[in-house]
Amino acid sequence: MPSLKALRTRINSVKSTQKITSAMKMVAAAKLRRAQTQAEASRPYAKRMAQMMSAIAAGAADNPNAPKLLIGNGSEKTHLLVAVTADRGLAGAFNSNVGRAVRNKVRKLESEGKVVKVLAIGRKGHDYFRREMADQIMGTKNFVGRKTLEFHDAEGIAETIVQAFHDGKFDVCTLVFNRFVSVMTQTVNELPLIPAALPKANDNEPQQNYEFEPDDGTLLDRLLPRNLAVQIYAALLENSAGFYASQMAAMDNATRNAGEMIKKLSLNYNRARQANITSELIEIISGAEAI
Repeated sequence: MPSLKALRTRINSVKSTQKITSAMKMVAAAKLRRAQTQAEASRPYAKRMAQMMSAIAAGAADNPNAPKLLIGNGSEKTHLLVAVTADRGLAGAFNSNVGRAVRNKVRKLESEGKVVKVLAIGRKGHDYFRREMADQIMGTKNFVGRKTLEFHDAEGIAETIVQAFHDGKFDVCTLVFNRFVSVMTQTVNELPLIPAALPKANDNEPQQNYEFEPDDGTLLDRLLPRNLAVQIYAALLENSAGFYASQMAAMDNATRNAGEMIKKLSLNYNRARQANITSELIEIISGAEAI
């Protein structure tokens, strides 16, 4: 059995850890409120933008002069997976869930004879993919040291994707990220970026026709890159809210586990202390009887 000094040292160490995890839980809870508000506020605009672009893509599917960003370049040989993770850990399986989903998709696409590249958004994702598929990483981006995410951050990522597409580095682009559902639930989502996802046929909903002013080419040249930025920005906000929710839950579990460990260590400490006292009493009584 460990000595009393060793048990006291370990109890104090666990108590210090408990204070840290409790503080991190409160910080994550405070940041979650703002991140959740931003994520929920971005959803209607991003959803409506995606619906409009998919409807336009459906109408332009038979037009050979339609922008390639909208309908693709006719090939599906090379896929780009834009994986969004966090820059920090201590959030349970939040980051590894995205990494696992990307890894499974890479294996599936490669089994079909496709070439797969990865654009890692977030330091944790880059670290994960560097171990698993270093030769497939096309680029990386993180926001270490940033307190808030701005729309121009998403615009920069969108510009990188558009330039790579025009340079012929990939044919199909898919965004993989954690969607915030609730404080206890975050789900990994896949969102097609290039080409735009075609809407599912629904007889109950009338088909929408769009008229362009000025011409459709001028408008789509500006609208398509912005749509990419909007979808990426919404994904970044969803990812941020999901990270703080996952971190808050993880730190809550860590705090409770530390409390249980303190109870067990305190029980062992009291038992060891009682055993020492009993042993000393026996020695004193034995010495007195010997006299």
